[in-house]
Amino acid sequence: MQCIRTFTASCSHYPSSTVFIFDIQRFNQEKTEEATPKRREEARKKGQVAKSVELGSALCLLAAFFALKLTGPYIYEQLTGYMQFLFSRFTTEDMTITSAYRFFLDLVLVFLKTVLPIMLVILAVSLTVNFLQVGFTFSLEPLMPQLSRINPAAGLQRLFSKRALVELVKSLLKVAIVSYFIYQFIIEETLNVAYLSRLDLRDAFSAIAALTLDLAFRIGAVILVLAILDYYYQWWEHNQNLKMTKQEVKEEFKQTEGNPQIKGKIKERQRALAMRRMMQEVPKADVVVTNPTHFAIALLYEKAMTAPMVIAKGQDFMAEKIKLIAKENGVAVVENKPLARALYDSVEIGETVPPELYQAVAEVLAYVYRLKKRLS
Repeated sequence: MQCIRTFTASCSHYPSSTVFIFDIQRFNQEKTEEATPKRREEARKKGQVAKSVELGSALCLLAAFFALKLTGPYIYEQLTGYMQFLFSRFTTEDMTITSAYRFFLDLVLVFLKTVLPIMLVILAVSLTVNFLQVGFTFSLEPLMPQLSRINPAAGLQRLFSKRALVELVKSLLKVAIVSYFIYQFIIEETLNVAYLSRLDLRDAFSAIAALTLDLAFRIGAVILVLAILDYYYQWWEHNQNLKMTKQEVKEEFKQTEGNPQIKGKIKERQRALAMRRMMQEVPKADVVVTNPTHFAIALLYEKAMTAPMVIAKGQDFMAEKIKLIAKENGVAVVENKPLARALYDSVEIGETVPPELYQAVAEVLAYVYRLKKRLS
């Protein structure tokens, strides 16, 4: 049932009949609570983690150009060496299947020598960035087919959703910022580009490579800054999506810890069973030491025991019940206030009497044994 509270406000600005209605149930459905560890773990198992794809792309781009700068001379030597070999042999040898096969293998080998180091660097950086963002997680749930993905209505809703609008704004902003930096770079290097016409081919190629790497590093740095901002946005959006309502927190607590009412019933039943088993042990006792009304402790001693054992104890109502069962089964009831209080406070059910109480308990048992012998 929906819970609605109303109150009437009377003042100079509002008529006395004005009634404000607050829908308490509506406030309960607002996601105002931070996600619990269980909620986060469930989202992680589904592959829902705070991750920025742009951060990995930016770092991979910078790593690729950095590796290219370090291996540039090596790549240049490999390519020029292969081109010299190719053109020197290509014009002198007859083109056969064997020679074409050898040329192809040499080309593949040069390609691996030049490209493979850069690819390995990109792979290592990509794996490292992903691990630092989300840790080690593996989930096939995002790959599972879902009917909602082929639903045209759901597709249109995603297309015109808030997230799609944010992604569009981010893309346009990134294009605008990167274009601005490229424009500034072109303005700065206009004179240097014009100077390239005076250089020979080798020096011009080196100058163009240096300009290209400089531009790449600048663009990469700009994209990296935007990617870091995007990561913090993804983290904030992820936390917002995982927030819970107060009712969801209560339901999760019930599922995790159990319904308090059910747990209370279980504990009550467990106490009742334990009490019943304790009362069943009272007839086996040798003596029940009382306070006389507040405490009652049932003691049992057999030859195999190192010391007398407390097999039942109780206070007030339970003490009366223990005494009643003891009298019905012919168990001696002895009043000893200090001993009864000491046994109740220091010994739990199933434990033996501590050494400091041996003397007092031995006197009570000796009295009980003499009494039983006299009666028999």
